[in-house]
Amino acid sequence: MGKLIVSLSPHAHGTDTVERNMYGVIIALMPALLVSFFYFGLGSVVVTATSVAACVFFEWAISKYILKQERNTIMDGSAILTGLLLAFNLPSNLPIWIILIGALFAIGVAKMTFGGLGNNLFNPALVGRAALLVAFPAQMTSWPQAGQLGSYLDAETGATPLSIMKWAIKNGDASVLDQLPSSLELFIGNHPDGAGAMGEICALALLIGLAFMLWKKIITWHIPVSIIGTVFVFAGLLHLSNSVYADPFSVIFSGGLMLGAIFMATDYVTSPMTPKGQLIYGVAIGILTVVIRNWGAYPEGMSFAILIMNAFTPLINNYVKPKRFGEVPANK
Repeated sequence: MGKLIVSLSPHAHGTDTVERNMYGVIIALMPALLVSFFYFGLGSVVVTATSVAACVFFEWAISKYILKQERNTIMDGSAILTGLLLAFNLPSNLPIWIILIGALFAIGVAKMTFGGLGNNLFNPALVGRAALLVAFPAQMTSWPQAGQLGSYLDAETGATPLSIMKWAIKNGDASVLDQLPSSLELFIGNHPDGAGAMGEICALALLIGLAFMLWKKIITWHIPVSIIGTVFVFAGLLHLSNSVYADPFSVIFSGGLMLGAIFMATDYVTSPMTPKGQLIYGVAIGILTVVIRNWGAYPEGMSFAILIMNAFTPLINNYVKPKRFGEVPANK
């Protein structure tokens, strides 16, 4: 007779694993990474390599020597992904020692303090970026011009599209917006003056990554579409009401909106579980992003909007709960 095995659910297992999803997202980031290498050259390579290596090292060291965990988690891809996303949110001329501090905050404070992958409340890469932005505002807002392939720390900097938009609103001067690259140039990344963070220069490359993740069913459409759609509508209404606000295409193709909507806000751990909850989460991020960009202290609002809504994710999950298996409707 066969042996009867009694075990806890689930008894049916899918093909999804942490490693498959993490490395799937890493593959989806490759087009944007190659574009950053093309536009920023040596600086992009140094920042990316430092960020990834530091995140992997800090996760290994904290797991082994502080948390005393027997299982090594650095091969599941999450530390590599955090390092890539942190690098994508940094200028390509950031000194190595500042990158190391950002990686320590991302892994040591935002991730391992809560118990490691699956337990963190906030997106680790965004916590690292926010910490650096508060501690080193000058270095974090000096954006190198694209095309300086051999330059690193001595790269020339310029005004980003978001800073131009902010200047127009602050001074009530719509003519300043004439300095913006066209929507097509923003879409393909052809805006050499003050290009911004490494991973946000080319919206097309990020959308290729989105298409890959949707094809592989790594994420669903709910969060990216709700964020981008909300920002487009909100920015469009503002543009129609007053010409000092940039047109919606320039808004969604500028800064870290595409990067945040596709790769940061969709983090499994820090986003809601249900489609309805994800739509609420995405719309709120979109509204907060436009509000912070236009009337906040910083030109960019995507990172802060995501971190704020990360804090609301448990509340959204509690309010929008999935239907229990076998639940009978109340009217029957």
